[in-house]
Amino acid sequence: MTEPASAATSTTPGDLAISSTGLTKRFASGQVAVDGIDLAVPTGSVYGFLGPNGSGKTTSIRLLLGLLRPSAGSHRLLGEPMPDRMAQVLPRVGALVEGPAFHPYLSGVDNLRRADAADRTVDPSTATRRIADALDRVGLAGAAGKRYRHYSLGMRQRLGLAAALLRPRELLVLDEPTNGLDPQGTREVRALLSELAASGATVVLSTHLLSEVQQVCTHVGVMHRGRLVAQGPIGELAARAATRVAVRSPDRAGATRVLTGLGLTAVRADGEAVTGALGTLAPEAVVTALVHEGVPVRGFEVLTADLEEMFVELTGQGFDVSG
Repeated sequence: MTEPASAATSTTPGDLAISSTGLTKRFASGQVAVDGIDLAVPTGSVYGFLGPNGSGKTTSIRLLLGLLRPSAGSHRLLGEPMPDRMAQVLPRVGALVEGPAFHPYLSGVDNLRRADAADRTVDPSTATRRIADALDRVGLAGAAGKRYRHYSLGMRQRLGLAAALLRPRELLVLDEPTNGLDPQGTREVRALLSELAASGATVVLSTHLLSEVQQVCTHVGVMHRGRLVAQGPIGELAARAATRVAVRSPDRAGATRVLTGLGLTAVRADGEAVTGALGTLAPEAVVTALVHEGVPVRGFEVLTADLEEMFVELTGQGFDVSG
């Protein structure tokens, strides 16, 4: 399961909105926050950049956007080498990283006016329309005149998204965009991400919430302790997780003995059933062995692997499935 992440994709560089080779960040303290990652984000995908807090996701994003200088490696955005082509590429990229930063005593609309004025590549005559459209898309039209310091955390996240949407973007890089949102706001942001992807934009969604990835993403990359331990289409990665079987029997000790004897791993009593990782063994061979050993079988089920099981197998730790 811990094969190099680059082996999980055969996408050619011309099909990638983001690509990196050996991208590394080592801080002066000696800490390696990002350790030689080879990202491959297909154009037009919704790429879930998945991992627990502290796994290196935000540092990776800052490297990609030119906010940090890498210690080693190289990368491209929208096919262009970075940072050499930064001035040409970044106007085509919208980003929300580590929460938005705005002027607290300005209103939401005035903050967006300042952000838009700083972009010398847009037409100033269209600013009013574009700002109104961005506020409407994130559900802030009614609070446009309210001072930013009076915004809730969720409203601040929405304004950050609006800033990223002030002009059409080919690539959106969003770090925990639903942080602080209520359930309704979270659903609206998920719908917005799907809409953006349908319009042809590539979306990178950095999150520690499994539900975010499962509901909107087409591809996923898993970070663990600074390393990219897997990436690829979400269905393919979930299918790589170990398939498990569940045996319901009044003789749980006997079922445990048989499953262990067959070589199943992680055998354990789970409620009324005994479960184990099937490996390469055929499910019918398990049933045959149980019957041969005289273990009564009241129920037998093959448990389909899912993304959470894949994550646990890759990292050896649990996952935040809330949100």
